[in-house]
Amino acid sequence: MLEKLQPIFSLIPQVKSPVHRMPFKEKIKWTGIILVLYFFLTVIPLYGLSTTAVDQFASLRAVLAGSFGSIITLGIGPIVTASIILQLLVGGNLLKLDLSKPQDKALFQGTQKLLAIIFTLFEAAVLVYTGALAAIPGYQAIVIAQIFIGGILIIFLDEVVSKWGFGSGVGLFIVAGVAQAIIVGTFNFLPSAASPGVPAGIIPQFIYRLATGSPDFSILIPIFATIIVFLVVVYAESMRVEIPLSSGRVKGARGKYPLRFIYASNMPVILTSALLLNVQLFATLFQKLGFPILGTISNGQAISGVAYYLSTPTSLSIILTDPLKVLIYGIVFVGACILFAWLWVELSGIGPKKVAGDLHRMGMQIPGFRSSKAQFEKILNKYIPTITILGGAFVGLLAFGADLTSALGGGTGVLLTVGIVYRLYEEIAQEQLMDMHPMLRKFLGD
Repeated sequence: MLEKLQPIFSLIPQVKSPVHRMPFKEKIKWTGIILVLYFFLTVIPLYGLSTTAVDQFASLRAVLAGSFGSIITLGIGPIVTASIILQLLVGGNLLKLDLSKPQDKALFQGTQKLLAIIFTLFEAAVLVYTGALAAIPGYQAIVIAQIFIGGILIIFLDEVVSKWGFGSGVGLFIVAGVAQAIIVGTFNFLPSAASPGVPAGIIPQFIYRLATGSPDFSILIPIFATIIVFLVVVYAESMRVEIPLSSGRVKGARGKYPLRFIYASNMPVILTSALLLNVQLFATLFQKLGFPILGTISNGQAISGVAYYLSTPTSLSIILTDPLKVLIYGIVFVGACILFAWLWVELSGIGPKKVAGDLHRMGMQIPGFRSSKAQFEKILNKYIPTITILGGAFVGLLAFGADLTSALGGGTGVLLTVGIVYRLYEEIAQEQLMDMHPMLRKFLGD
């Protein structure tokens, strides 16, 4: 079925892949250029947007990496939604693709890009025509066109980073958005809209209240929550199981193959957050059509039904006022993180079978065991499925708990940012090392 779509794939513009290995400075340059362009897009307002428009997805804004009211209001939402659907289809064998084969991988990537474009138009239309993104009467089509153009630009900027820079555009945009939210939320000296004359930033507001004789230390909770999440994630990133290896080709050569505790990275949290976003989006759509089967939305907030129980709780007080909502949301969020962790490991080529094949082809073996692909797979099966489930549950619980504390940038956003920056640092360090020692590239097979 997907092969029949190849003529359509050929019509979609693509970012050309580099024909040679990208040097370190070149990758840094392109990553910086895309980051600047992203911030430039966040300040381009939507022409025709009503002043009464309310950000229905404010609690997920950091994960979406979008800027409400700008042409990139959708952020990475369409890209991640397309990824969710394809992962579920491939994981359920409804689409029989072997992503270790270049042809099948190209079909997967082409389909994901086409779906992302379709979802960009669909989500823009739903947001505008349901009133979730209120437009001035008569300007609906213009607002949709602007959001669609912004969404397409995000798709191609992500592709540029993936091919010419470090990491991925999805991760880079999340880090940029969360870092901006943390800095502004901490040091904003401008007056708050809710309390005129009182600074909006946490530290200026705390100093202001201290100077006026009414100190409120609870204001500092989001800052402490952000620091705690940062420290916990850094510690968790350093946790790993190391499998001893020796080379059958080079006598005396020994090493270790590290299996990270957070084996599936932070992708489960990104995918789960995007899934919950789509629940809110479809709840709004069904309500507009007169079938509020997912719940009721009022003033941009879910107030009943499935949409209410799956909306992100962002305050510790809700544990006392509505513990059932917290319990249901926590179970669904953590369960979805575990599911997506398993799917991501299987589909991204880091499952036991694929890793065993790679190690065997490299001529590696585990001391005390005979060198065979089956033996590698048997040993890896003891570790990878377990740490995948535990790691998925851990990041889900951490993100859920951090959201309850109202951490700056959103608890989920801080969790994602720390993990992304940690891996980006490792990738940059490895790239710099290989630039300094060209012979290392040959040894690593680059």
